Amino acid sequence: MGIGHDCGWRHVTEASQRPAVFLDRDGVLIEAIVWDNKPFAATSPEDVRIIDGAREACAELSSLGFLLVMVTNQPDISRGKISQLFVDQVNADIARKLSLDAVRVCAHDDRDACLCRKPKPGMMIEAGAALNIDLSSSVVVGDRWRDIEAGKRAGCKTVFIDYGYDEPLRSVPDHTTSSLRQAVFWIRDQTPSQRISECHKN
Repeated sequence: MGIGHDCGWRHVTEASQRPAVFLDRDGVLIEAIVWDNKPFAATSPEDVRIIDGAREACAELSSLGFLLVMVTNQPDISRGKISQLFVDQVNADIARKLSLDAVRVCAHDDRDACLCRKPKPGMMIEAGAALNIDLSSSVVVGDRWRDIEAGKRAGCKTVFIDYGYDEPLRSVPDHTTSSLRQAVFWIRDQTPSQRISECHKN
């Protein structure tokens, strides 16, 4: 299953479920490495660059009452291309800079048939149970078909950030846009105004 990390800046009470936005890492929160119009994950510290507008986008999602959970496939760990330590350090730095509530990582490859590797929904389901998340009110934001399929299987709404990769979608997202910032606009429009007002009161 996924390697979990709850960041601890904010705590969820067990009294009521909260919605979350599940955010893919490479291509959503940090820049993906693109070769031949196909995305790849960061493999060195020099590759890790927070996407323009990601801080503001995460802050707004948090202000709307969403928990922020990064969910990322990192199969290069099992392939021996990068270390678990490197991924943990990168993820901790991203979580700190963007004030994420939790991180879930799948280090497996497809051949491992792991339940946490997207397009399977294990990371969302695991985080949902650990953080008392209402998956039906939650949103998955990703830039690849695996993100969208995983979100669908978890029972979440889905937003696809379309960078024009040479990789077709396999299911239809609830919304398609060109950036995380634009995704936030759509999510905000789907969010009941009551939740916004209650959030500001707290």
